[in-house]
Amino acid sequence: MAMTQERAIGSPVLRKEDPELLTGQATFIDNMTLPGMAWMAMVRPPFVHAKIDSIETSDAASMPGVIGVYTAADLEGEWGGPLPFVWPITEDIKVPVHWPLTKDKIRFNGDAVAVVVAETRAQAKDAAEAVTVKATRLPAVTDMEEAMKDEVVIHEDLGTNVVVHWSHGGAGDQGVFDTAPVIVKERYHQPRLIPNAIEPRGCLAMSIPAQGEFTLWSATQIPHVVKVTLSGTCNIAESKLRIIAPDVGGGFGSKLNVYAEEALSLVLARRTGRPIKWIEERTENYVATTHGRGVTHDVTVAATEEGKILGFKVEELADMGAYFQLLTPGIPELGGWVYMGPYDTQSYWFEFRGIVTNATPTDAYRGAGRPEATYVLERAVDALARRLAKDPAELRRLNLHAPFSEATAFSSGLSVDSGNYEPALDRALELADYHQFRKEQQARRESGDVKQIGIGLSTYIEMCGLAPSQILGALRYAAGGWDGATIECLPTGKVIVKTGTSPHGQGHVTSWAQIVSDGLGVPVDDIEVLHGDTAITPLGMDTYGSRSVAVGGVALHFAMEKIKAKARTIAAHELEVSEDDVEWADGAFRVKGAPDKAKTIPEIAFSAWHAHALPGGVEPHLNGTAVYDPPNFTWPAGTHICVSEVDTETGAVEILNYVAVDDCGVVINPQIVEGQIHGGVAQGIAEALYEEALYDEGGNLITSSMTQYLVPSAMEIPSMTLDRTETPSTTNPLGVKGIGEAGTIAAPPAVINSVIDALSHLGVTEVGKPATPERVWRAIQRAKGGAA
Repeated sequence: MAMTQERAIGSPVLRKEDPELLTGQATFIDNMTLPGMAWMAMVRPPFVHAKIDSIETSDAASMPGVIGVYTAADLEGEWGGPLPFVWPITEDIKVPVHWPLTKDKIRFNGDAVAVVVAETRAQAKDAAEAVTVKATRLPAVTDMEEAMKDEVVIHEDLGTNVVVHWSHGGAGDQGVFDTAPVIVKERYHQPRLIPNAIEPRGCLAMSIPAQGEFTLWSATQIPHVVKVTLSGTCNIAESKLRIIAPDVGGGFGSKLNVYAEEALSLVLARRTGRPIKWIEERTENYVATTHGRGVTHDVTVAATEEGKILGFKVEELADMGAYFQLLTPGIPELGGWVYMGPYDTQSYWFEFRGIVTNATPTDAYRGAGRPEATYVLERAVDALARRLAKDPAELRRLNLHAPFSEATAFSSGLSVDSGNYEPALDRALELADYHQFRKEQQARRESGDVKQIGIGLSTYIEMCGLAPSQILGALRYAAGGWDGATIECLPTGKVIVKTGTSPHGQGHVTSWAQIVSDGLGVPVDDIEVLHGDTAITPLGMDTYGSRSVAVGGVALHFAMEKIKAKARTIAAHELEVSEDDVEWADGAFRVKGAPDKAKTIPEIAFSAWHAHALPGGVEPHLNGTAVYDPPNFTWPAGTHICVSEVDTETGAVEILNYVAVDDCGVVINPQIVEGQIHGGVAQGIAEALYEEALYDEGGNLITSSMTQYLVPSAMEIPSMTLDRTETPSTTNPLGVKGIGEAGTIAAPPAVINSVIDALSHLGVTEVGKPATPERVWRAIQRAKGGAA
C-alpha cells in the first residue's frame, strides 16, 4: 500500500537558516577579508547646503597607510553615468543628477565630497577627518511647504524644488467631494523615519584586471538590480560583473537601493588594483542611507448620513530629499493605488507633488507607500465615525467590500485578486474582547479615571507581489516584475534550488524547501536553497514589496512542473506503462490502480543521471528552469486592533492588548508568517509611538543617533494575539499573497486611533505621529483650552 506523504506546506517547519545565524557561523560583509584588502572611508563635511570652494587633500594623503584620496574631479573618467534612478513616473519629471561624489555643491548632511583609501579602517577614517573642505554656506530648507516657494532652489539646473506632479486621474463622480451629505476633511503628517537595519550597509569589491572581471559583495536586497545598474554607472561589462549578497542583516527597504559606496568601491578596486572594503557606521547610516515616509496628506471623505462612504480624495506632498535614489518618486505612486482600502467606494482621487529638500533622500521603507495610504484612510474613517457618532467597527463593517473569489475591479482602477474582509474583522473583534473593553472604557470615563482606555482599529488592504511587467512598464518603471527559479535533482537524491529572490531575514531557505518538498516528494532537509549570487542564480529580480513568495515562490512551482513532465515520461518508461496510466500521488509517480508500482523523483533523477536506459528523445539529467511574470498583483488584507491606556496627566501611552488577524492567502510556514507579523507590528508601533527623524532650522539632523532617535526594545513592544483567515489568491497556482509588510501597514493607524479614542471624550481629535507623552499631553491641554 502506498504511504501518504506528510504535507510540508502549512507546517511550522523550524527555519533552516537559524543554526548558523545563532551560532555565529553566518557570513556578513564585516566578517569578510581578502588578501591585499584596503579600506575606504567617505568624507562627509559638516555642511547641509553649501557651494564647494576647495577640497584640500594633501594632508590626508600624506598620513600613514593612506593609499589615495579622491574627489569627484579625480574620478571623472571612471563613470559611465550617474547613480541609477529607474522610475521616472511622468514624462515631465525633473530628475536631479546624482553622482557618487558631489562636484559643485553639498545638498544634504550626508553628501560626500571625497573618499579615502587606506591600509586599515582606522587609517582611512583618520585621513577622512583630515580632508579640509572650504565651502560657502547657503540657506537650507527641509520643510516641504517652504521648499515649494523656491526661495532656495537646491538644484539650479532644475529651476524649482517641485520636481514631479503625478495624478491617478480619478474615478467615479468627483462632485461628491463637494456635494455629499457628509464631508470630512483632515490633514495628516507622517514624519521621516530611519530604517535602522540591525546590520548597517557594507560592501567589498575585488577586480581581476587581466580578465576585466569584478566581484562586489554587498549587504543589499537587490543583487541582480545592482548588477545591471552598476555595470552602466561604473563602465563595466555586465557579463564581467558578479554581485553577491551574503547573509544580510535586515533591510526594510533601505537596502533596496544602489548606493554611491558600492559604485566607488568598484571603481577604486579598478583604480588601485586591490580589494576595497567599506562598512557603514550607525551615525553615518542615519544621514547617508535612505529615510522613509516624510509625507503630508490632505484627505476628503464623502459619505451619506448613514455612514456609507462614497469616495476618498487625497492630495499628498512627498519629501524626496536632496536627490532621487533608485525609486524615490515611485513610492508615493505605489500608495496611490490603495487609497480605497478594503471598502466598496465609487469615487476616487489621488495626486501628489514631490518636493526636493536639503535632507537625506527618501525611498522605500517597509510597506513603501502602502503604510502611508493606510494611515490616512484609517485615520479618516475614524474621523468620519466620530462625526456621525457611530461605532468605528460597525462603520467599517458597513463599508467593507462584499466577498469575491475572482479578480474584481476596485475604485482605484486595479483588479484585486480575491477578498473576504468581514471574517477578519469579526475574528479580531472577538479576540480583542472589543465589547468588554468598550464597557470598561465607559466606566472609566464616568468615574473620571486618570488613565483612560482607547480602542483603535485598522482594516487594511495592500498591493503585493510587485510584478506584472506590463503594468510596471505602463507606470514607466524601468525594470520588469518577473522572477526566476532553477531546480536541479541530483543523482544522490538531493535537490538544489536556485532562486532569484534575495532574502535578508524572510526565511526563504525554509519556505522554498517546503514548496519543493511538497512538489517533488523530497524531504525538506534534502533540499538546499541557493540565493543572492548573480553567478549562481543569474535570473532574478530580488526581494522587496512582499513579492518573494508570490513571484519567486511561484516560479518554483512552474520549474517543478517542467521537471515532473520529464520525470513522468521516464517513470512511465521504467514502469512499462503508458504516460496516461501514471499519476502523481503521495510524493511519487504511481500506476493508476496499482499505487505500489511507483517511482520517486530521487529514483528518476538517478536514472536521468546515468542515462543507461532513457526513453528516446529524453535528455540526461533532471532539472527545470522557469521565469514567472504574474498576471496581477496579490492583495493581502486584514484587521488589527490596538487597546491602549493613556495617562491623562502625563500623556504616557501603554498598549494593553494588540490583536492582528491577517489574510495572506495560503500560508507556507505559519511560524515564519507569525514572525513577519511580529516584526512588522513592532515597527508599526515604533512609528506610532517613538520614531521621528527631526532636523533643526539649519537642516542638521537632530536625531542623529539612537540616543535621540528612539528605537523601542522588546520591553516596549507588547505581546500580540495573532490569527489568520485564508482567501487564496487567484493570481497564482499556490494561492499565496505575501505577508512581510502587513504589520507595518496596519499597526500605526490602529495605535494612533486608540490614543485618540481614549481622549475623544475630552475633545481630542488629533494626535500626530509619534504619540510621545509630550505630544499627547499637549493635545489634551489644547482640548481643554490651554496654550499647549
